[in-house]
Amino acid sequence: MELTVFSDEQFMREALKEAQKAFDVDEVPVGAVIVCNNQVIARAHNLTECLNDVTAHAEMQGITSAANFLNGKYLNECTLYVTLEPCVMCAGAIGWAQLGKLVYGASDTKRGFNLLNDKRVLHPKTVVKSGVLEDECAALMKTFFQKKR
Repeated sequence: MELTVFSDEQFMREALKEAQKAFDVDEVPVGAVIVCNNQVIARAHNLTECLNDVTAHAEMQGITSAANFLNGKYLNECTLYVTLEPCVMCAGAIGWAQLGKLVYGASDTKRGFNLLNDKRVLHPKTVVKSGVLEDECAALMKTFFQKKR
């Protein structure tokens, strides 16, 4: 049996589908998927407006869903694909979950965790890859906020 290996771009397209769902219900369009063994085990998008909850970011929703799927709190064998660089809150949760790999699309120059310039935010073994489908991810955010003005 041949194992199909998917690319970071393919999984980021799945995260973009989640971001579009958020956009469609007037949430900030951030989407996330969590992958384990080449299988999407969690899909999420921002729900802060819908749930009236400032912590209901796509990453937080995804981490909870993936942990439930795996019946455990650690995601060290998983990859999180998210359309926007995680904020400090989400990066902290990613660190506590001991995520194996973080892949994000667009950078967040106002609230992204990289503003801290502190490698201790994430787990030391978490591999980070940025800029995957960056233009597509950024375009959805720009369109959303242009509509708000």
